[in-house]
Amino acid sequence: MPIRRVGRPGLIGLAARTAVVAGTASAVSGGVSRRQQQKAQSQYEQEQYQAAQQQAAMQAAAQEAVAQQMPQAPAPAPAPAAAAGGVDVVAELQKLAALKDAGVLSDDEFAAAKAKLLS
Repeated sequence: MPIRRVGRPGLIGLAARTAVVAGTASAVSGGVSRRQQQKAQSQYEQEQYQAAQQQAAMQAAAQEAVAQQMPQAPAPAPAPAAAAGGVDVVAELQKLAALKDAGVLSDDEFAAAKAKLLS
């Protein structure tokens, strides 16, 4: 039967205690660091939000000042409406171009539809 040592811990006990202390210290340090980073990030986001609000207010004030400085110009006349039962050629061409850009119409189909619309 081995003789049990009483008193100070042996080498293995000392290593285990050191590992527990080091692990606890690194966990606490990581938690503190993470909390500090979250606080700093939150503060940064708040400052960015306030800066954006201030910028928007400044732009609105500048636009209002420009509007007050400019003489009132008459509103542009509305575009002539298509004849009753007629087709608004510009709007139809824009729709065809959008369909072509979206890939719904090929170049040949677009050219044919445009020729039909313009004739």
